[in-house]
Amino acid sequence: MPELKDVTEEIAKTARDTAYVVVGLGVLGFQRAQVRRQELYKRLAEPRSRVEDTLKVARSELSKRTKDVDGKVEAVIDRIEASLEPIEERLPAPARDLVKQAHSQAREVRQQLVELISAIAA
Repeated sequence: MPELKDVTEEIAKTARDTAYVVVGLGVLGFQRAQVRRQELYKRLAEPRSRVEDTLKVARSELSKRTKDVDGKVEAVIDRIEASLEPIEERLPAPARDLVKQAHSQAREVRQQLVELISAIAA
């Protein structure tokens, strides 16, 4: 029976060694995957940074242009309103009220558009 015991011990030792090798290969594979993930993250970080910088500049420019356009639109609206003021004064009271409401709503819509564009640029 000593031969059977030796064979059994040899099989157990081989199975244990095999298990150690499998676990070791799994650990090495996991570590390799982690290293590759880190390398990929580093490779993608630079282009992402450049894209973020470009978007930051574009947003800043959009915000600046929006303020410029808004200022010019405001000046045009003021001129138009000033030129229409004498005509509005001759309108009957109900019509004048409607014109005032239209002006108020137009200002509100313009303000909402400016806020929306500013939110997009932020």
